[in-house]
Amino acid sequence: MSVQELVEATEASDMTVRRDLDFLAAQGVLKRIHGGAVSAMPTGVEPPYSLRAQAAVAAKQAIAAAAVEHLHDGETIVLDSGTTALEVAKLLHDRALTVMPLSLRIAQELADAPRIRLLMPGGEARRGELSLVGPLTVASLRALRFDLAVLSPCAFSLDAGLTAFDLGDAEVKLEALAVSTRSMVLADGAKWDRAALAYVCPADRPDLIITDSTAPEDQRTMLAQRGVLVEVAS
Repeated sequence: MSVQELVEATEASDMTVRRDLDFLAAQGVLKRIHGGAVSAMPTGVEPPYSLRAQAAVAAKQAIAAAAVEHLHDGETIVLDSGTTALEVAKLLHDRALTVMPLSLRIAQELADAPRIRLLMPGGEARRGELSLVGPLTVASLRALRFDLAVLSPCAFSLDAGLTAFDLGDAEVKLEALAVSTRSMVLADGAKWDRAALAYVCPADRPDLIITDSTAPEDQRTMLAQRGVLVEVAS
């Protein structure tokens, strides 16, 4: 949450909220980010999908809108299973694309899109998440080649790279990168400077990272120096 959201919710002063956040960060309860704070979840604990779907909605929608500007009709795309990827899918209904979704939720979102050629991978649907994982999903990806992989990792940091809470999810993300010519990562500021259990790839592996203004500016600059295009969605 941002400091301003907490001020409005509690009717406390800006100074009080910032002081309380600093105190809680010192106790390890949360992690301070620019302009607010995020929960300091253990690296092995995945927040429920329903909770993640309600977090940073405006930022995710802005990131999704920026992402679709980089898509070209006729392209083949593998679309990740995260909540931001679902926001991207909602904007693709009138696009002429071939899409392989790594989520049953996204597949349902695109099922009636008139110009979308929908390719379904095999695999096991994770309970609650409905993301597709396992050897059948990996085999489906390996049989194809895509123009673009659109990934929305669980966590992202310069040191830990792209990470996921689930081992199978990390394996599928890595395979999606391997079979795609270009890669785009969607990560709102709350995911930055955090790590989950399963490693996917280095932070500078993606060609493009789209985020929002709450992502640490110094880390955005460092990634740009490493040759990664970092775009801030407004």
